[in-house]
Amino acid sequence: MQGIYTLIIVICLIFSAYFSATETAFSSLNRTRLKTMAEKGEKRAILACKLSDQYDKLISTILIGNNIVNILAASVGTMLFVSLYGDAGATISTIVLTILVLIFGEVSPKSIAKDCPEKFAMFSAPFIHVLMAVFMPLNFLFSQWKKLLARVFHLETSSKMSQDELLMLVNEVQQDGSIDENEGDLLKNAIEFTDLEAADILIHRVELAMLPVDATKEEVAAMFTETRYSRLLVYEGSIDHILGVVLHKDFYVGSGITDKPLRQIVSPVLFVLEHTRIRQILKRMQKAKTQLAVVLDEYGGTCGIVTMEDILEELVGEIWDEHDEVEIPVHEMGKDCWAVDASMNLDDFSEQFHVAVDSEATNVGGWVMEQMGCIPAAGDSFTYESLKIEVARMEKHRIEEVRVFRLPAPPALSMESE
Repeated sequence: MQGIYTLIIVICLIFSAYFSATETAFSSLNRTRLKTMAEKGEKRAILACKLSDQYDKLISTILIGNNIVNILAASVGTMLFVSLYGDAGATISTIVLTILVLIFGEVSPKSIAKDCPEKFAMFSAPFIHVLMAVFMPLNFLFSQWKKLLARVFHLETSSKMSQDELLMLVNEVQQDGSIDENEGDLLKNAIEFTDLEAADILIHRVELAMLPVDATKEEVAAMFTETRYSRLLVYEGSIDHILGVVLHKDFYVGSGITDKPLRQIVSPVLFVLEHTRIRQILKRMQKAKTQLAVVLDEYGGTCGIVTMEDILEELVGEIWDEHDEVEIPVHEMGKDCWAVDASMNLDDFSEQFHVAVDSEATNVGGWVMEQMGCIPAAGDSFTYESLKIEVARMEKHRIEEVRVFRLPAPPALSMESE
């Protein structure tokens, strides 16, 4: 009889290990990897995906089965040890069965399943699928009980992943080596792409190459030569009244300049508001078959422009062509002294000089004006953390360049004992 008891306990421990490992496998498996195997026709992967989609029923079945075998093992163990050791058998059984279940029924199988969750999920899928059918009445009762608890405690579950969670997932995959740095940056740019607005990436109005509609052919030709742009904005009266763009190919026809007046070769342009999402602007550009959109503020004035290249650079990084000049925004002038282009992105500035900057401004010039609270003059300066920021050059009311000085660290305070 003792041999039968021992055999029953061993079988219960095997099933306890199976249930524990199955729970860990299905809770930690990579669904994308499993679906990839299922799409290749792997039958067990297809079944595992199906069970994973019914996770509540799956967990209920595992818990029911695990509790049954653990209780049975404890009961049979008590009978075995009482028959061997009398009244002390119950205590001995509790100690021995607890150790055996922990080692062989919980810790070891879960550790193994954690290392290869997809393989173990596919291995365990057929049998657990049968058990789900056997325990269907109990699973139904538990599902109704869960719904009741959700109503009583107003529980709401959401399987949707937030943007921060997606970014964290990409970082983890990148650190694991599954994707390289460039692929990781591309994925992160695509995730953050949906939050960007026209105001975040526009070329400001003060930096635009524009012509009045009554400009002479010589003036148009000179600006095309100077800027090397393929299109120029054309306005009437003021830059807040944009008529459209003149294309290089429409201005230069055949072997010379067109005879048509500038107004007749102006192509219409797309207008968007400054808070329009760039994903929406991209769709409108594709539909209108244009490379440029004029960005308007709430009063209808011109804020700047957004180009197709600007939008694509938010996804794939900087795009260079043969006419682009490499701009280096920071030049070292000497020890702990740098000349900084005021149009430098503020986040890049913060990273370059290791300072924490919290500002609504997008570039260094705007941040400097924000810190000073006025339009500064050349030579004006202020101190920020470990830096001294000095305005080096102004263009009308706009900061063109600043000087950044690294301040020496303050001497350490020493405590003299009395």
